[in-house]
Amino acid sequence: MEKPGNLSKAEREMIVVATSGANQCQYCVVAHGAILRIRAKDPLIADQVAINYRKADITDRQKAMLDFAMRVALEAYAVGDAEIETLKSHGFTEEDAWDIAAIAAFFAMSNRLANVTSMRPNPEFYGLGRG
Repeated sequence: MEKPGNLSKAEREMIVVATSGANQCQYCVVAHGAILRIRAKDPLIADQVAINYRKADITDRQKAMLDFAMRVALEAYAVGDAEIETLKSHGFTEEDAWDIAAIAAFFAMSNRLANVTSMRPNPEFYGLGRG
């Protein structure tokens, strides 16, 4: 998550929050939502991204990133060249596509394990980065 590259630390957290919301993972949405709020310096962004990133106050580039991440998290079997080309049209590289996919895939697994074990976030995560 700290790797240098074309994805900001906030964008990496956006991927986690959006895909974790789709996977209904309370732990990851709340914990990584706090990190996203802090990294983006925006108290509203995590809630927007978790509930419906398509309506969030993010850039078209970030929406394309999250479209791809959601496809990987929920329908990886359907990912093809067209999705990579869409990312490239928004300024992402093939390495960026790999990073987005890796984050989405890793957290899809983490979401499932957190849900199976009923992991709950620490109460302080709910208020972090809200102002």
